Amino acid sequence: MQHAVRSRAAIRSAPTPVPRPRTPRVTSLIDADALRVLHRAARVLLDDLPGLTDQLVAVLQEQEPAYRTAMAGDPTGTWQEAHRSLRHSVTSLIDPRSNREAARRCSWRIGATRAEQGLPLDALLHAFRLGGSLVWQRLVEETSRAAPEDVRLLVHVAADVWNFVDDHCTLVADAYRQVEWQLNRRRENRARLLAAALLDGSSRIADLPETAQALDLPEHGRYVVVAVTGGHPARCDAARAAAVPEGLRVHWHPGVDVDHAIVLVGDADLPVPAPGRPEPLPGVRIGVGSPVAGLAAVGDARRLADTALRICPAAGGTVRLAEHLPAALVVSGPELGRALAERVLGPLLRLEPADRDVLLDTLTTWLACDGSAQRAGERLYCHRNTVLNRLRRCEQLTGRSLTRPADVVEVSLALTAHRLLPDQAGTGLRDWPTS
Repeated sequence: MQHAVRSRAAIRSAPTPVPRPRTPRVTSLIDADALRVLHRAARVLLDDLPGLTDQLVAVLQEQEPAYRTAMAGDPTGTWQEAHRSLRHSVTSLIDPRSNREAARRCSWRIGATRAEQGLPLDALLHAFRLGGSLVWQRLVEETSRAAPEDVRLLVHVAADVWNFVDDHCTLVADAYRQVEWQLNRRRENRARLLAAALLDGSSRIADLPETAQALDLPEHGRYVVVAVTGGHPARCDAARAAAVPEGLRVHWHPGVDVDHAIVLVGDADLPVPAPGRPEPLPGVRIGVGSPVAGLAAVGDARRLADTALRICPAAGGTVRLAEHLPAALVVSGPELGRALAERVLGPLLRLEPADRDVLLDTLTTWLACDGSAQRAGERLYCHRNTVLNRLRRCEQLTGRSLTRPADVVEVSLALTAHRLLPDQAGTGLRDWPTS
């Protein structure tokens, strides 16, 4: 039976008590004499309502730590709430039909208010039961003082008094849980908006302290963003477990096509998952960006993660940006990458598909074998001289010498652009028309 001061607007917008289906009640044994005794004692309690309120507040302060904190912050409001709740409870004993709905509205409002203030529900329910016990104790004491012979009649009203207390405990819990759910949804939505602004780089500096609190991450820390896509929603947890090792503080932000994780990494980079950790599932693509300093730079970290994701093979896997910087340069400037591929590989790409693919595979394999024709031949299941003949033809078509380092760099980047960048129509460079 507690209170917090609220504005009239807040009270008007509070949830309306929802009528609860009532179970059939067994016919009470209350007779006219029992009602007379109950009403007489209740009127005495109503006349001494301030004293009854003082007694309840003292009991709450002694037995409920959560209320000690509440009363330290707002003693007047707490007293007023207890007074109002007791008044509705006692008047309901005297005239239940006229006062029932007002008492229910009062209890609902208390439950909603205390949920907004974060008072534990257990403490709130304990307070209501303490209030019910106190009212019953005072009814017995007053009847014993005024007419000891009538105390036995109170037995007939005991069930009704405690049913009233139980009904209002249920009502308070319903109000509390409804408002708590609304508050949680509001907090989740706010955290989602703040995380989205952080990732797209539109977050304001003034919002960073709130963002840090909402995401449970320090404002000044070292962060990596991880981008995950391609997994079926039912396998989301497994994909996230493969992307971010256990033990790290992380906030996941789900998106339509890509989920992003804001990971606090400290002084090191994102650790490589330990042996035995789940492998990325087939079709799941993971891009790991480079570290940045502070939440304010998370937008840059997300762009780095998305760049790593664009490098990731369509079949799935994990790409760490720091290990694929040349490819990152290509996908970061797609128009330049396409222009490089056309300039260097254009004549080769316009060959018949079978001829073109053999030369591209040979050139790619030779580069992967560090320029060894012998090893490339072993991978391609052909003689080293066959490899050398194909490479000479590539040199003739591209006009680049594979013995000149600058030309090798150009050819390597052009092959990367051809592999990673589709053309504007989405058909890929290898679908350009032949001449």
